[in-house]
Amino acid sequence: MERIVERTKESYYDTLYQSSQNWHQGQHSLLPWWEYFLGVVVLSAYREFEQRVGLVSSVKGVKTAMVLDAIGNIAYDFSIKDLQERCPTVGIDLIRRILRQERTSGRLECLGRGPDARWRKK
Repeated sequence: MERIVERTKESYYDTLYQSSQNWHQGQHSLLPWWEYFLGVVVLSAYREFEQRVGLVSSVKGVKTAMVLDAIGNIAYDFSIKDLQERCPTVGIDLIRRILRQERTSGRLECLGRGPDARWRKK
């Protein structure tokens, strides 16, 4: 949910501003906040949940696709731990193998060594 709020932070702050108007007089309205919460946060979280559940399958290659999708959705340098959090059903060995393949193909570069190494998309 925090990621959703971060993605929509402009409308989040606009909504907070609208909801807090006349708060000191006790005449503020919770309606803008409620509409934002239900219409943006809950609906987006539900859609993301549906997508993730759709990826869980026994078909060969699904876990690889899940990791590649997670890499594609990260907008910053990331670590193996970030991928493990986004793909909890995928083992670390598979994540490492995919990262090596992506580095070899020139789509990723490794920025360091060891458990704190960061990865960057090219």
